Amino acid sequence: MRSAMPRPAFAITCLWLGCMCFLFITINTRAQAKAPLTWDQVRQRFEQNNPTLQAGETGISESRAEEITAYLRPNPDLSFTADGTQIAPNKGVWEPLAGTFEVAQVSYLHERDHKRELRLKSAQEGTAVAVSGQADLQRTLLFGLRAAFVDTLQAKADLRLAEDDLAYWDRVLNISSDQYHAGAIASIDLDRLELQRVQYESDLQTAEVNLRTAKIQLLALLNQRTPVDQFDVTGPFDFSDELPPLDDVRNIALANRPDLREAMQSVDQAQVNHQLAVANGSTDPTLSAWYTHNASTNNPSGATQTLGFSVSIPLRIFDRNQGEKLRTQLDITKNQQLLNAAQAQVFSDVDSAYAQVNSNLILLRPYKAKYLQQATRVRDTIRFSYQQGGASLLDFLNAESDYRSVQLSYLNLIGSYLTAAAQLNMAAGREVIQ
Repeated sequence: MRSAMPRPAFAITCLWLGCMCFLFITINTRAQAKAPLTWDQVRQRFEQNNPTLQAGETGISESRAEEITAYLRPNPDLSFTADGTQIAPNKGVWEPLAGTFEVAQVSYLHERDHKRELRLKSAQEGTAVAVSGQADLQRTLLFGLRAAFVDTLQAKADLRLAEDDLAYWDRVLNISSDQYHAGAIASIDLDRLELQRVQYESDLQTAEVNLRTAKIQLLALLNQRTPVDQFDVTGPFDFSDELPPLDDVRNIALANRPDLREAMQSVDQAQVNHQLAVANGSTDPTLSAWYTHNASTNNPSGATQTLGFSVSIPLRIFDRNQGEKLRTQLDITKNQQLLNAAQAQVFSDVDSAYAQVNSNLILLRPYKAKYLQQATRVRDTIRFSYQQGGASLLDFLNAESDYRSVQLSYLNLIGSYLTAAAQLNMAAGREVIQ
């Protein structure tokens, strides 16, 4: 028979296994929390959590509820009348139920000229306008989100550049220190090189603060309370040399811009509202029917129970809804003018964003093809020449400053390009540049 494990050893084993499981879960949780988010994930969280978008969705639901109200029929009216309670003539006493006259009446307003259907159509057009307005709101907010996302990517790129520059300068200082101890350079040159390190330390601190600030702004848009140190994003921080033709982008915008679609739908709703105003100017009869029980009739030939029917027709001599007819007609003209303004705004937005993207591309192409390599080559050549005594310290510092300037300008241009690309996508109503 196998001996059982001693209780102290068993307890230690269980404790060890528990600690290992807890450590594994903690590490896995932290890894998941620190996993950088892509643009699609950031956009999905934004659409789920942003309170402004959620309020807009509630507004659409309210508009759909108004469709129910618009299509309701008028309620019928029911009235009951009892009269004629009298004193019995032969007995000289009051009998409460003797000779009572009862009338039960039902009336109903009949709406003509498809008023109810036009109210429903107007409410449906209002819902369509609300849906397009929500899409336009989302388009605008997504541009702000995309700009914050690009700012975070640029801040990360600036931080990497600052770290690389500081590491590079530390290597230069190590070599220069060895040269100083070997008597190859003067102490004043070493001091100037060490003082230059302050600039790189300052750049690093500034880059870290800018990255933290960009993450805070992005978290605010996402309406999340995730600690900044556990939040990160990832994505390509580069440019695409391909740019679709301007006419194609214009046509895409005309077909997809939600604000333009909203303006078109507003014209349609104004036309329906005018039809409804004309219909409301027509006469709606009120149909009534009643049942009468008259126990106190003195006519021997009279009936004690009768049925009746009546039609009440208002005479619309003065009020024929003239004001609403005129107002809704003018509203059609106003919305058509707003539609023309929206179309002009679409072309203006597309052309401006397209020009900005194209301008950034014109500057980025030579940077990527020539300037970056030239700046690196000049810096390394001057550094080697300085270490060999063929160039002055001032030449080396100038070459290093030119390298930093070119690198920072390139990163800023990429950030400007990505922001302009997001602007062009917003102007087109959908992504035309990935």
